[in-house]
Amino acid sequence: MDVFQAIEIFAMVTGILYVVLEILQKKSMWVVGILTASACAFSFGAQHVWASMGLNIYYLVMSVVGFIQWKKADAQVAEGEIHLRKLSKKVVLWSAVCFLAGSLVFIQVLRFAGDAEPRLDAVATVLSVIGTWWLAQSYLQQWLLWIVADIFTTTLCIITGQYWLSLLYLAYIASAVYGYFHWKKRGKLLT
Repeated sequence: MDVFQAIEIFAMVTGILYVVLEILQKKSMWVVGILTASACAFSFGAQHVWASMGLNIYYLVMSVVGFIQWKKADAQVAEGEIHLRKLSKKVVLWSAVCFLAGSLVFIQVLRFAGDAEPRLDAVATVLSVIGTWWLAQSYLQQWLLWIVADIFTTTLCIITGQYWLSLLYLAYIASAVYGYFHWKKRGKLLT
């Protein structure tokens, strides 16, 4: 086993722990997210998959933002409840515009940068950026974005030969389906 495979396996293990903590809505997920994002950024960078590398750097930053947001929200719900915010039409529209414009621009940038799979990498990355923002805001529908983004990322990992990471993203897909129903059942809308 070489160092790259070891880093992928580390990312897979911490990534699974991260998503379990996410489903349970534990603030500690954001700390584990820093470890996972660091390992994934390194792995994607080594494979010249630049957008996914940058996305994982964004995850590092959002881990701090999410931890702060969730700490505030935790004070408003009882133990065992999931804090949720209502997703507005304005946020959906803004997100759709960002997705379309961001994907189109990002595809061109990634082509110029010599990305291994610019279209797939761009679409998965832009969806993941929006999904992470929605997660930090505690929107139930963030899970639906993750299902789609993780399907794209699984495909990207397989195409680029990152098989351990593809297993991680397959686990993320299953976790996102479960997470959606878990949050829906236990969620409490914040006022």
